[in-house]
Amino acid sequence: MNRKAVAARDAFVDLVQQMLVELGEDVGREGLKRTPERVAASLRFLTRGYRVDVDQIINNAIYHADYDEMVLVKDIEVYSLCEHHLLPFYGRCHIAYLPNHKIIGLSKVPRIVDVFSRRLQVQERLTTDIAYAIENHLEPKGVGVVIEAFHLCMMMRGVQKQNSKTVTSCMLGRFKSDSKTRNEFLDFIK
Repeated sequence: MNRKAVAARDAFVDLVQQMLVELGEDVGREGLKRTPERVAASLRFLTRGYRVDVDQIINNAIYHADYDEMVLVKDIEVYSLCEHHLLPFYGRCHIAYLPNHKIIGLSKVPRIVDVFSRRLQVQERLTTDIAYAIENHLEPKGVGVVIEAFHLCMMMRGVQKQNSKTVTSCMLGRFKSDSKTRNEFLDFIK
């Protein structure tokens, strides 16, 4: 690690230690001795999407194909951090697209989800970020993205509603303009 990276890591660790002090904790206590380092490393991991480019993830895994039926990848696990409280939200993402002579390697679809979910987010933006990334790279006839998630900021604090699920969608192209296509997608993900 270069000096700049070490200095940035050390500054982050110091911030976490100061946060623990502000919470009234004894940072010298056995259980907390390495907590600042662990929290800093954890947050870097959970926000690694800032340091990843979608083009790198796709890595030329877009292929010519005459396939023109819906491609659906469903039940992709999503883990993100709410940008308002830095608390996790988690759930499932369902993505469909109608190819326009281009398909993408299937493993790339959940990796695109990870790029955007591993950033501080709101679910609404996460949903549209994923949809537009697929639209921009594949130029399909349509894209549909639905995310269903549980938010710890709603479960642990605030309204404290443990069973509320938030559902967001972004429909582009034929998924937006053609109710038959949209309904077929929604039926598949039930």
